[in-house]
Amino acid sequence: MKKVLVLMGGLSAEKGVSLVSGETARKTLEANGSFDVEAIDVTREVDRQIRDSFGGQGPDVVFNALHGPFGEDGTVQGLLEMMGIPYTHSGVLSSALCMDKALSKDVMAAAGLRVPGGHIVETDNLSGVHPMPTPYVLKPIADGSTFGVVIIREESDPAPRSEILHDEVYGGRAIVETYIPGHELTVALKGDEPLAVTEIKADFYDYDAKYSDKAAPHVIPAELPEEVTAEALAMAAKAGAVLGCRGLSRVDFRWNPELGVNGLFILEVNTQPGMTPTSLAAEQAAYRGISFDELVQWMVEDASCRR
Repeated sequence: MKKVLVLMGGLSAEKGVSLVSGETARKTLEANGSFDVEAIDVTREVDRQIRDSFGGQGPDVVFNALHGPFGEDGTVQGLLEMMGIPYTHSGVLSSALCMDKALSKDVMAAAGLRVPGGHIVETDNLSGVHPMPTPYVLKPIADGSTFGVVIIREESDPAPRSEILHDEVYGGRAIVETYIPGHELTVALKGDEPLAVTEIKADFYDYDAKYSDKAAPHVIPAELPEEVTAEALAMAAKAGAVLGCRGLSRVDFRWNPELGVNGLFILEVNTQPGMTPTSLAAEQAAYRGISFDELVQWMVEDASCRR
């Protein structure tokens, strides 16, 4: 029986989300009956934790349910490469690239994909003067779950100041980019296959809209013109390819309907999407007739093939 170790929790601000993803994956794998499953809440001694699992035998494969820095930025992926243990989701380079929103945007733009215009700012230099014309978005370069994201809509709105920004979230740098009015869309990728387009009914898809009891409703398939749906699927597949994504990933969009197909802009690519039956990627899999159990099993088998 294949030994699967679920990594969850970890050191980032997204630990709570990761624990939910990891526990859900653990229960699903155990219920499947085809795997011997253990789970660990990751610490800085994760190498020892991995070696000590399964009575000191270690795992055959790792199910990576970590989110945020150290879990989806190439760090733990590099450790697992050194240990020779196959793991779910994207590899070292792709994980690091997608976690850095500025670099991944540069790569996508170079490949001809539409991304919002913007630039990097040093947060110490933000002194209450708008760093670009409104409306714009200020967000951390390397964090997830919309931590630290601010939308500045009007010139009369207070401009960001360094003293109200948290270094543990921003790390001294941030992205400012043009705000795209319209619809929030997302496309999950199962390997290199785009599954569907979901619309998230929220003007600002923040942490509460994702995870609280006020979670924003999802519409799947999104009610879009056929050419916009086709373009979103094609752009997602191309983004995943140029960024080297594998396993399960997700491409997030904004769509300005006034611009038609040309109003689709990729915001970012998530190499470690949330893993519960109601998460966006799992919902799209279910829409395509893939149960949550089948999706999780495919992720483990897909990882095992890359030993």
